[in-house]
Amino acid sequence: MLDIKLVRTKPEQVRENLRRKFQEEKLPLVDEVLALDAQYREALAEAEGLRARRNAGSKQIGALMAQGKKEEAQAKKQEQTQLGAALEGLAAREKELFAEINTRMMALPNIIDPSVPLGRDDSENVEIERFGAAAAPDFEIPYHAALMEARDGLDLDSARRISGSGFYYLTGDIARLHSAVLSFARDFMIDKGFTYCIPPFMIRGGVAAGVMSFAEMETMMYKIEGEDLYLIGTSEHSMIGRYIDTILRPEQLPQRMTSYSPCFRKEVGAHGLEERGVYRIHQFEKQEMVVICAPEESMDWFHRMYAYTVELFRALEIPVRTLECCSGDLADLKVKSIDVEAWSPRQRKYFEVGSCSNLGDAQARRLGIRIKGENGNYFAHTLNNTVAAPPRMLIAFLENNLQADGSVRIPPALRSYMGGKERI
Repeated sequence: MLDIKLVRTKPEQVRENLRRKFQEEKLPLVDEVLALDAQYREALAEAEGLRARRNAGSKQIGALMAQGKKEEAQAKKQEQTQLGAALEGLAAREKELFAEINTRMMALPNIIDPSVPLGRDDSENVEIERFGAAAAPDFEIPYHAALMEARDGLDLDSARRISGSGFYYLTGDIARLHSAVLSFARDFMIDKGFTYCIPPFMIRGGVAAGVMSFAEMETMMYKIEGEDLYLIGTSEHSMIGRYIDTILRPEQLPQRMTSYSPCFRKEVGAHGLEERGVYRIHQFEKQEMVVICAPEESMDWFHRMYAYTVELFRALEIPVRTLECCSGDLADLKVKSIDVEAWSPRQRKYFEVGSCSNLGDAQARRLGIRIKGENGNYFAHTLNNTVAAPPRMLIAFLENNLQADGSVRIPPALRSYMGGKERI
């Protein structure tokens, strides 16, 4: 959420940001916020004047009573009653205006970084760099579900019967590989100085609204019927929520955490052939990294964080590239975002396996996460990034390590997590 002072003082900057994000339909919101804010401040000023009159009247009543002027004192008391009723009405008006302003402010996107490339959607995202040789072998690579099923590692039919589409059973070496990747990712981030965390897997609605937009909540999150609880779509949600209404001292920063959790997503919409199997699913597990830091450090952490994901995938000998999200592809709370995509030798193209995002002070402003300053407290910046999210990343792992004889090579970095196995 933006600072209301920015909308008041630089409304054209807010409008230009909407144009850069191709959200011209939201332009009227700026004028609506300005008009409502003027009414809100007018109501506050009027209430302040009435309170001053009431305070003065209270002193006058005491003086009149001391002078024995009971009739005049009684008249003043009636006036005080009228002032009290007027103040109650203004308080209700202030609350109503504040809610109206807040609803519109929540719909205005964060101010994106000037370096973000302009574009309407993900088709206009910009490649930054490639790591590793993206090549395809001279033998056929089966579809990832077939690769797993051939090793008795995947059972979609049973999962479909007991849970529906978008769920799976992993078994045997494939299930072990899944756990090995997560364990490797956990230790990789601990070695980078991050604190390992396991967070709650459900959060309250107020926290959900603080970490993501209403549109994302609607399309992503599962709500627990009859309770103010949502299943998390990523551990970032509960990790950032942990700091709600917190004032951090500068010496406590940065807060660096790597968190494990299952993730639950509606994944609304139709998807093509390549997103069947375990590519786009309702339940998966993920190792995440989250940083809370001072505003001046957030861009440095942004670049360090996605570099960690690249390093992890290269340790597993998977070619990757980084792709900067264009303005129209950025979620509303994001200042800047970079996707990490892994090479699929079967499809001969890259696909997303992680996303690193700098959200500026948007989440901190919504949740009240502040830093103690010498001249007053100020909002922290928050960042998040995928370390590894199997089973999707297993697709890249299996395809890039499949051998001509049908075995799957285990890179040295992962062998200790696979009981010393070099192949499966």
